[in-house]
Amino acid sequence: MTSAPSSTTPAPYAAGTERADSTSDRLGDGVVPASRWRGLRDEHERRVAERTDAHIERRMRQESHPVEDFLFTYYPFKVGQLKRWHPGPGVRVELAEAADHRYFDRRWYRIDDRNFAEVDLESWRADRGDGAKFIASLLSSTLNREANFGCFGIHEWAMVYRLTEEQRRHQQVPLRLSPAETDAVVEGHRIQCSHHDAFRFFTEPARPLNTLQPSREGMVATEQPGCLHAGMDLYKWAMKISPIADSALVVDCFDLAVDIRTLDMEASPYDLRGWGYGVVAVETAAGKAEYMERQKTFSARAQELRRGLLDALAAAGVHPR
Repeated sequence: MTSAPSSTTPAPYAAGTERADSTSDRLGDGVVPASRWRGLRDEHERRVAERTDAHIERRMRQESHPVEDFLFTYYPFKVGQLKRWHPGPGVRVELAEAADHRYFDRRWYRIDDRNFAEVDLESWRADRGDGAKFIASLLSSTLNREANFGCFGIHEWAMVYRLTEEQRRHQQVPLRLSPAETDAVVEGHRIQCSHHDAFRFFTEPARPLNTLQPSREGMVATEQPGCLHAGMDLYKWAMKISPIADSALVVDCFDLAVDIRTLDMEASPYDLRGWGYGVVAVETAAGKAEYMERQKTFSARAQELRRGLLDALAAAGVHPR
């Protein structure tokens, strides 16, 4: 059984949670002494723990969370993977102790005879190069496409359109409106979802109402930088190109995904106030204005992160097709 938390601030991302410093923690080409990289590793592990400990504790209690679980179920990455520190391509780290060697004794790293470790770009490209080229193409096309800020998050409403109470997800969370009023919101809007992985969760009656029919094969041609799900997916792409994206960049992508997920659900038909979240009533003019304002802020953050991921891929010798 799951109960709503008593706090009015969603955990584990409480007010004051420190975010990754995407400037000071990133490393350029060169050699990093053991004392420095160990400090960066420890700080990275602390930051990840701040963001994931509550999830782990809930999982041990077999409790679910309607907002935060998404980051650990829809995206198939374990907390241990997120905690593993990566310096990024072109960085050589000094190995001064046996424990240092053990830490980097893993796939896609090489250790030379002078006790330095670095990403083995040749072996990584051989194993992951084709997939990385697709990711680079998707990131580049999205970066250079005009943003659409007129969707107003109706995709979440389309996922419950004409469902019975027993059929919908998040049954532990009530809807804000009645089922008939919820369906009327879908029918009263021009739905223009461009993201395949959101569209595929539309109910069957909702799918023909979308002005687009996005597909996985057409992602490079249709994904656009105003899309919340495209911004959340930067976390997925950062993890998929591991160890090419340095860990500070990965945590920045994770933080953006958390923030976007919050808006995604606050603007959804679900009433999450019992879990400490607000309401963005997109069925109203005021709610639409708030949604668009926050969406634009997230889009700007996402564009900077796309550039960072493309820079990391270019440093690894991977460019868009």
